[in-house]
Amino acid sequence: MLKSIQQRDLQKNRWIKITMTVILVLICGAMVITLIPGLMSGPSGNNSPDAVATVGGQSVTVLQVQQQLAQMERSGSVSPMLRTLYARQIVDQLIFQDSLDLEAARLGIRVTPEEETERIKQILPEAWVGGVWQKDRYASEVQMRTGMSVEQFENVLRDGMLTEKFRHLLTDGITVSPTEIEQEFRRRNEKVSIQYALIKPADLMASIHPTDAELAAYFQKNIGKYQVPEERSASYALLDLSALRARTQISDDTLRAYYNAHLDEYKVENRVHVEQILFKTIGKTDAEVAEIQKKAEDVLKQAKHGANFEDLAKKYSEDESSKDKGGDIGWIVQGQTVPEFEKAAFSLPKDGISDLVKTQYGFQIIKVLDHEFAHTKSFDEVRGSILPIVLEDRVNTEANTLVDQMAEAVRESTHQPIAGIAKKFDLETGVTPLAAITQPVGDLGSSDDLHSALFELSAGELSQPIHIDKGFVILTPKDIVKAHQGTLAEVHNSVLADYQQDKAAELAQQKADELAKRAQSGEAFEKASKALGLEVKTSNPFAVTGSLPDLGTGQQLAAAFNMKVGDISAPKLLGSNWLVFRVATREDADPTELAQQKADIQQQILQTKQDNAFAAFKSALEDRLTKEGKITINSQVMDTLTHPS
Repeated sequence: MLKSIQQRDLQKNRWIKITMTVILVLICGAMVITLIPGLMSGPSGNNSPDAVATVGGQSVTVLQVQQQLAQMERSGSVSPMLRTLYARQIVDQLIFQDSLDLEAARLGIRVTPEEETERIKQILPEAWVGGVWQKDRYASEVQMRTGMSVEQFENVLRDGMLTEKFRHLLTDGITVSPTEIEQEFRRRNEKVSIQYALIKPADLMASIHPTDAELAAYFQKNIGKYQVPEERSASYALLDLSALRARTQISDDTLRAYYNAHLDEYKVENRVHVEQILFKTIGKTDAEVAEIQKKAEDVLKQAKHGANFEDLAKKYSEDESSKDKGGDIGWIVQGQTVPEFEKAAFSLPKDGISDLVKTQYGFQIIKVLDHEFAHTKSFDEVRGSILPIVLEDRVNTEANTLVDQMAEAVRESTHQPIAGIAKKFDLETGVTPLAAITQPVGDLGSSDDLHSALFELSAGELSQPIHIDKGFVILTPKDIVKAHQGTLAEVHNSVLADYQQDKAAELAQQKADELAKRAQSGEAFEKASKALGLEVKTSNPFAVTGSLPDLGTGQQLAAAFNMKVGDISAPKLLGSNWLVFRVATREDADPTELAQQKADIQQQILQTKQDNAFAAFKSALEDRLTKEGKITINSQVMDTLTHPS
């Protein structure tokens, strides 16, 4: 590729606008870039022993996939928790790209060096200076913009351009008919409103009160659901940071030493505390500005004659950030605001009110609440703010020292009495209640480290110090209750909740069925709903592409668009809730709006049809190559890669 660029008689370089086709190449054609920024698949070996698949004798290896996953994680484009999902997508893309290469060879479709060069000129015109290709600059631009080497970049580019050729071949003949546009226009713009009742099982649970016999029968029927997991309690020794903080004393000499070392932090500039009333003139005509000035002068007169400034600001000011606070914009220092405002504010005495001040924003009336001249705050002024800083630093230092000593003591023996550790370091002791691994460890809280220590250590074995919200804790398992089949008494609350949930779901469906039956039989929808204790609401008009706050999307209620006004729906399950509705109104699409929406609708339909056509080609190609034995999947390697233990 580089030789072809060097050998060509290049024309004078000019900036070329990147077209949608080029964007398609980089985003759609080279799908790997979308998944793994800055990485291409790399060359495949033949019949590699770790091949997850082979395409025409070329291997898609586990190493390729792992390299791309690692790159994705380093770039932050995917969470490690989603590795298996992305591993499958990467494998699919690599298989498709190799399949496309195989099909291109069969059909004689290729990307020529001249085509590739022209595309690079469009994407990276900076690599041509005065019409002459600059090798070093080209490599630098590729690295800077893509994070790839030149070889990687050109491989990805060729793959994308080849994909583009196939897309053009397959989709250039696709068109959108006027009928399709009109149908989609009607679908988007027809609106209905519905009168509806939403039956929520959650609202019915509190009304369900099973007898002891009913609950026992339900428990026996579903007994397998109620396994009690292993539970453990712990003895612990706690370094409570709040207690350490309470007994730590900080002398004034220490505070003064901190103050003297941080004097610059306590220097105060000249500043004033101000309120304002703003009358905006931005974008107004001269006539409008004159009217605004008259209004401002009237408000100024009220302020000067004793009217409450804060009340005037709340009523008249157009500064949204301060009007609700009575115009208070806080303290300002010199150089912080526009000159006209600053000059007036710093020249006024305390409680003084300015004349009208004209700034680029409009007319402003300023009131000074207080002045503070440049000085360094005294130690007494800032002592209260220094104390918590110095105290926290002292507590952290002491805690770190203690934790290191506690850890060393545990390392000396992990089976010594925890009471001895507590006594040695003056720690608080206690015992947590029994808890499963999914539950908080008593008042110590819930964390992976706590659960690991509690459920992995043997009874009497000490953990290393564990950081928790309260401080640092050493714990040892005390009582261990193994997992077992729960009795009704042990799992009563869970059984009751499940019973109520199941029965509430049944009752909700029964109510929905009954409402639909009564309304379809001729009873007024509102009357039938109220008879069943259901609230009736009426929606605003919505399109199938719209949504309803209580219910979901218009697509979920698509049936309403095929019903007549007054028709009653069948019960519909939305999540865990049941819906029954009556079509209240229907609004047909306004044909005069078709011309305005036509181009957008046509483009979206065309894009969808093209995407579907290319997806169908991809599926058919891979099916054919699989039947011909040219694509083989190593199921064992695939399972290991996408379902790691």
